[in-house]
Amino acid sequence: MFYNLLNKLDSKAPFKRASAHCDIPCKIYDPITAQLAVLTMIRMVDLLEELNAKSSLTPNEQAQFGRLVAEKEVHGHKVKEEITIIWGDYIKQPQLDQFPELHELSHAIMLAASKAKQHIDRDVTLLLLDKVNRFAGIFWETKGVKTYQATCPYPPAEILIYPQLK
Repeated sequence: MFYNLLNKLDSKAPFKRASAHCDIPCKIYDPITAQLAVLTMIRMVDLLEELNAKSSLTPNEQAQFGRLVAEKEVHGHKVKEEITIIWGDYIKQPQLDQFPELHELSHAIMLAASKAKQHIDRDVTLLLLDKVNRFAGIFWETKGVKTYQATCPYPPAEILIYPQLK
């Protein structure tokens, strides 16, 4: 009965829909999402720089420019969101004792992601990738998982930290 009442209310005056990472301790965390988001930002910067090298842009290229900037922004937000979730939900005192730099590193990632969103600068996005890779390395070490470095097999072909799975 209560469900029906809420449905009727919702049909007349719709409720705002909420979305969030759940607070159930599922223990399913992986920094690869943040790493891939940084790679996307780097790729968007590369494509933006290609367009910027042209003396003028056609209307289609101008639209492309806008889409690339928008995607860079979306993925910059995703970096921040994914790192915040791991930092806030997974990182506890034992991890902080083992890696006292985690608070400062997480904050540095937030600042670097903001800077990468504000600029079209490959070096800035590469610095962000370095920080996110460091975070990924720490994350896997806290789980007792060895890591390795490898160049990702797609553009922008940058080095990532990967867990060494058996």
